[in-house]
Amino acid sequence: MARPDFSFHTYTPGECIFSSGDVVRNVYFVMEGIGRYFYIDAGGKERNKSLVRAGGAFASISSCVSDMPSPFFTQAITRCSTASIEYRALIELSRRNRNWAEFVRKLYENLVLKKEKREAAFLLLSARERYEQFLAEFAEDCEQVPLRQVAMYLGVTDVTLSRIRREMGLT
Repeated sequence: MARPDFSFHTYTPGECIFSSGDVVRNVYFVMEGIGRYFYIDAGGKERNKSLVRAGGAFASISSCVSDMPSPFFTQAITRCSTASIEYRALIELSRRNRNWAEFVRKLYENLVLKKEKREAAFLLLSARERYEQFLAEFAEDCEQVPLRQVAMYLGVTDVTLSRIRREMGLT
């Protein structure tokens, strides 16, 4: 049984799950809410790497595997409830139990698919097309994500997102 290996926590909006520089040992499965992965550049500017919602997870795999500091931050955008487990315990569960092995495999596959889709969007789609993709992907959850966070996620300025929204008749 895996339940003793998990701990449960609720994060308030704006609260960090872990920060750049932390050595991350856990995987935090999001049961409720929306959060983000982000970097802060040398000039202090935040750049969203990814958005996560229920069914997703927060982790720094490079940190979990190599005991290196995480290069990015994670933060709750809305109230986020998580179930966390040490990465090593998750891997051990997957060694002992076929269902957990299948779960971990699907977790990694979904991560790769998400990264491939995001990379293709940045290389092949216009800012408006990326916003349309965001609206389709986040559907009912998109209203919970502040527009500033959406703009950072899309790689555009607040002004550009405002123009796109105006052209689409969303303002």
